[in-house]
Amino acid sequence: MLEVTMEEHKEIELTPEQKRRRRNRNVAIGVALGAMVVLFYMITIVKIGGNIASRTM
Repeated sequence: MLEVTMEEHKEIELTPEQKRRRRNRNVAIGVALGAMVVLFYMITIVKIGGNIASRTM
């Protein structure tokens, strides 16, 4: 079994370039996720809206 003590645990320090790239990647993922949510919402509204408009009472 592998045991890690506090002396062996070292944090990795990112360079400013790596931090910038990570932030840009996170922003891109967030924008893509937001776009997918909007797309799914619009598709849902179009599908439901068509059924409501053609419904008879």
